[in-house]
Amino acid sequence: MTVAGQGSAPPGWYPDPDGTPGTVRWWDGARWSDVTTPAGPGVQVQAAPVQAAPVPVAPSPPSVPPYAAAAPAPSPTGRRTAWVVGLSVLGLVLVVVIALLVGRPSGAVQDVGAGPGAPVVPPGQAFPPDTVRIVDEAAGIAYPYLGNGWFEYDLGPVFETTSVAGQFFTTQDLTPDGGTFIAQCTSGPLAPDLGYAGPGSLQTTVARVADSVRVNYYPAPNGQRVLRDEARTVDGAAAHLLEFDLSWDVEGYDATGERAALLLVDVGRPAPALLYISIPNTHAELYGVIDQVVEGVEVL
Repeated sequence: MTVAGQGSAPPGWYPDPDGTPGTVRWWDGARWSDVTTPAGPGVQVQAAPVQAAPVPVAPSPPSVPPYAAAAPAPSPTGRRTAWVVGLSVLGLVLVVVIALLVGRPSGAVQDVGAGPGAPVVPPGQAFPPDTVRIVDEAAGIAYPYLGNGWFEYDLGPVFETTSVAGQFFTTQDLTPDGGTFIAQCTSGPLAPDLGYAGPGSLQTTVARVADSVRVNYYPAPNGQRVLRDEARTVDGAAAHLLEFDLSWDVEGYDATGERAALLLVDVGRPAPALLYISIPNTHAELYGVIDQVVEGVEVL
């Protein structure tokens, strides 16, 4: 939305106009982003330029479709017939609605139309209102929940981990290959075929993971520019961080690049924990959440 009186305010993070304490929303100089994030490391908050109007919420559609204007009052016999027909139609509508609800798979991407470019319903369940951290028991780590607009990851398995937990939101409903493009912050125990051989192999292993994600999830050809390739200590455990920018020029994709970070943590189990953060450049204002998450990782 465009808020009157804010056209001269520079782009940046500002206190959420909805008034949620400790939450900021990106202002691009003309309108608000639809994704919020908690204020924290990597997020430089600006002073609110003016009193902002709340970000509007789309109204819910009516539960019953509007009907045509009423016809003249029927005779008693006609009124009875109309009731019978009306109840029959209503019963049919209810049967169809119930069938649709029961037959819809939970969490799957649902086509609403047919053919290329058909709109889809974004998958994902909202986290409980009191969620602060995402706890991945299988991987052995926990990390910050990024707030309103991020949904619980439910898009199925990934190649690099044996299970997956975390958060995401959709940035493009339909890509040229028929998939969905997302921003994500997910984790899981590293898959055994990536060659982890103890803390001394963290750097070489995370480089293999980077090669894997480039092949499996991004348009080709793509270029890579490494930003950070460094050993770290995460909550007392040995870890390695690889952060990089990817770029591509492939028709049909809203994004032309992405910033990604891979954090591999030796959690004292046979498989290290892999944390994978990716933000398409269509939402570059959220690049700061990478530091926010990496600095907030704990070993269980």
